[in-house]
Amino acid sequence: MSQLALISGTIFGLLSVVFGAFGAHILKKKLNVAQLQSFETGVKYQMYHAIVLLILGFEFQNSATMNAYIIYSFILGTILFSFSIYGLVLSSANHKKLRFLGPITPLGGLFLIIGWMLLLIKLINF
Repeated sequence: MSQLALISGTIFGLLSVVFGAFGAHILKKKLNVAQLQSFETGVKYQMYHAIVLLILGFEFQNSATMNAYIIYSFILGTILFSFSIYGLVLSSANHKKLRFLGPITPLGGLFLIIGWMLLLIKLINF
């Protein structure tokens, strides 16, 4: 389980740097201010949770069920939250907004909240 957290955290971190540069240099010319801010929100949340996954990957040395739930929640939440924002912003910039992604963003946020709540419960019971 710790290897999944480390690999996912590394991939998310790598992609957040790539997407951040893409947004700052290429999309800056194509997006309006609100769209650019939304894109940056996706990048920030992706990086925050990349760092969390790396820390958890180094910390969680056993494969307890709670650890798995925390890691899966952060991975799924990051994918659903950040990547749906990217899809919404990019499709909106091309005037073909993928509206089905709208409800996916808060679902991703919910998984991130669940991951944080589970981590809190784990720490309280530690």
